[in-house]
Amino acid sequence: MIKVAGIQKSYGRVEVLKGVDLTISDGEIVSIVGASGAGKTTLLQIIGTLDKPDAGQVMYDDVDLFKLNSRDLSTFRNRNIGFIFQFHHLLPEFTALENVCMPAFIAGTSRRKAEARAKELLEFLNLGHRQQHKPAAMSGGEQQRVAVARALMNEPKVVLADEPSGNLDTENASELHDLFFQLRDEFNQTFIIVTHNQTLAEAADRVIEMKDGALKKS
Repeated sequence: MIKVAGIQKSYGRVEVLKGVDLTISDGEIVSIVGASGAGKTTLLQIIGTLDKPDAGQVMYDDVDLFKLNSRDLSTFRNRNIGFIFQFHHLLPEFTALENVCMPAFIAGTSRRKAEARAKELLEFLNLGHRQQHKPAAMSGGEQQRVAVARALMNEPKVVLADEPSGNLDTENASELHDLFFQLRDEFNQTFIIVTHNQTLAEAADRVIEMKDGALKKS
């Protein structure tokens, strides 16, 4: 379970998050919606420990993340959290297989074990035939599925997705959305998805709307 309590964040004089409280259960798919500038991405980055709040707590079960030192926090993030972004951020000089392996290499996994896991994921995502292709040789939908495989590499408990289908056409976006629910059902992973895609948002177990740095009350 993830518990966010009293999260505040400002950049200079701009107050981006104004005391956000949120609880997310294991295996839940939650979508976060709201207008641009509402604080969605900032909240997601703090939940993912990519940014630190000015005040408040982020708890994963019994672990208070921002009480960890930087090394322990990096290790926790690598082992427990997967990230999917709108722009997949694949490394252009590496193949699909190598890109997927990166989180495992960071964790100290052997090349043999990492590549075996990466091949399994790429096969699962119907990309077995693309293992040795570099990003430039793949379609946008294929690149995003490679990014999904990379996010799943270390079997994270939580996957955080920031506008994951924002750069995809309708068909590929629909396939990606279906994949998230398939993954949840198969691996019981928790998904927190920031999206402007109304179809994806409404398909989630719960929709959270943000406005002006706070959760909008229903």
